[in-house]
Amino acid sequence: MKYGGYIYIITNKNRTVLYIGSTTDIKRRIFEHKKRLFGGFSKKYNCCDLLFYEFFPDISDAAKRETQMKAWKRD
Repeated sequence: MKYGGYIYIITNKNRTVLYIGSTTDIKRRIFEHKKRLFGGFSKKYNCCDLLFYEFFPDISDAAKRETQMKAWKRD
């Protein structure tokens, strides 16, 4: 059985950086970003404000969309 998933974009307070990720539990994942529970890019740049999210019935589709969005140009 396949499970749904989300892609999301978060940013820091000053809106100077973007972080794109995917997850099966959006509420839990945003909580983890806000509490800075894991190291990495989002912790280093203090990304915790949710800008956008999108649901997909299949998590593999969410992962594909994440890859597509990460290839976008910054402008």
